[in-house]
This record gives sequence, C-alpha cells and structure tokens, in this order.
Amino acid sequence: MTRYLVRRTGVLLVVLLGIVAVTFGLLRVAPGDPARLIAGPDAPPETVMALRHELGLDRPMAEQFVLFVGQVVRGDLGQSFQTGRPVLEEIGWRYVNTGILALTAVGLASLAGIAAGMLAARYPYSAVDSAIMSGALAGVSAPVFWLGLLLMWLFAVKLRWLPTSGAGSLRHLILPAITLGAALTATIARMTRSSLLEVIEEDYIRTARAYGVAERSILLRHALRNAFLPILTVIGLQLGYSLAGAVLTESVFAWPGMGRLIAGAIFTRDYPVVQAGLLVVAVTFAAINFAVDVLYAWLDPRIRYD
Repeated sequence: MTRYLVRRTGVLLVVLLGIVAVTFGLLRVAPGDPARLIAGPDAPPETVMALRHELGLDRPMAEQFVLFVGQVVRGDLGQSFQTGRPVLEEIGWRYVNTGILALTAVGLASLAGIAAGMLAARYPYSAVDSAIMSGALAGVSAPVFWLGLLLMWLFAVKLRWLPTSGAGSLRHLILPAITLGAALTATIARMTRSSLLEVIEEDYIRTARAYGVAERSILLRHALRNAFLPILTVIGLQLGYSLAGAVLTESVFAWPGMGRLIAGAIFTRDYPVVQAGLLVVAVTFAAINFAVDVLYAWLDPRIRYD
C-alpha cells in the first residue's frame, strides 16, 4: 500500500503540473488584455503599459510560469487582478458553497438512485422496471438549465414554496441540489440495476434462495455489497464532476460558488483566480478518486495495490 501511495502521489503531482501548464498557456494565448480591461477602453497606452508591468504581464511567459509554480509551492496563489485581494480569500467561502451543493446533490442522488435501481432489479423487465428506467432516461436527457428553470417556475414562481435564487438557508439549497442531482440519480439507478442483475445470477444467491432467505434480505445483505464497487466508482466520479461542472446550476440559481467565480474570472481575464480555481478543483477531483480507490480495498479485500 505504501508503494501505491508514493506512486499515486507522484502521478498526481505530474498531472497537476500538466493542468497548471495547460491552463496557464491557454489563458496567455487567449484574446483579451487584463490590463486593458482593468484600465478601461479609454485609458492611454502609457497607463496600460504601466499596469501590465505592475501585474508582471510584460515578463516572458516562461518566467511568469516559474514564478507562479514557485508561489503555489509556497502556498501563495497570488492576488486577484480585479479586486486586489488574495486569491485564497476569493476562493475560500465559494469553495465551501460549491462543496455543500455538490455533496447535497450527490447524497440525494445516491439515496434515490440506489433505491430506484434496487426496485428495478427486484422486478426486472416488469412495468415497475420500465417506469424507473424511462424516468432515468428522462433524467439523463434533461438539460440542466431547462430543468432548473422548470423547477424554479413551478416551486418558486407558481407555488411560492421555495426562493428563486441566492444562498443562506436550507430552502435556498433544495432546488439547486435537485437540479444538479437529477442526472446523477438516473446514472446511479441504471448502474445499480445492471450491477444487481449480474450479481443475483451468482450461485450463492441461488443457494440463499434455496434456503428460503427473503428476497429483500438477499438484495440488501448479500447482493448489494458485492454489486457496490461499480456503483461506488460512479458516485465518486460524479462527485468530482459535480464540483467541476456546477457552473450551469450555480448560474441559473445565482448560487455563489466556484463555478460562477471561475466563469466570471475567465470573462475578465483574471488569471490568478482562474489558475487557482482550476488547480483547487483538480486537486479535489484527484483526492476523491484516491479515496474511492482506498474504499475499493476496504469493500473487496481481494484487491491489492502493491
């Protein structure tokens, strides 16, 4: 396990360095000058040049990259071009908001998806199975912004049960979490159904049935644990995707999270915020995948990493 951890950490550092390099390069070659955006369209060229020098944008790209990597190693992600505040302060509370939204969405999706998948596997090729799989297909196919606007119109505008946007209470969290978790629920339900249908054909399941074990007990106590590895993989990956891809949901509901921060920083060419935001998301994604791998070994002792 120790060798695996060392090897995995080395690979992770290389991947993160690659992400930082690609992001850094794409931002520099993209159209738009941060100094011009900050100074304004009517600012004289001397002012823009002075601002570029102050921000360090007139240095060679390789020198800027080395300076940025050095800052990251020291735990300093720089200062925002737009606000002048440390990037860590800009990211901090928005990262917490996105984490709350993603964890809530994945938690709800896991509970609903596993329950629906188990019910479909309990009655395969029946009307119940067809209804659940049709609902799953609709959940996967529904665009996030369309579903978000539909839920907002129904529950906020017509029924007035929930707020339309913003953050600050549990009521603000419900609609964004359902919107973000709808597609995840469908994916988890489909994976749970297919995994359980494979497992319940095994000999030990037939033996349990021959001994008169109740079907509910077979599904919950015997089949689900052995079918859980692929489900766990999907949940882990979806949590990472939710953190990185919540920008549409955050935009529809004006949720103050990382997605809106990074999208806004891209439009204003706020390089430090974009670079740091993507780096934080990448580290989180890698940490989640690593945790999933460790859980694999706990769920299935046959798995060895050395």
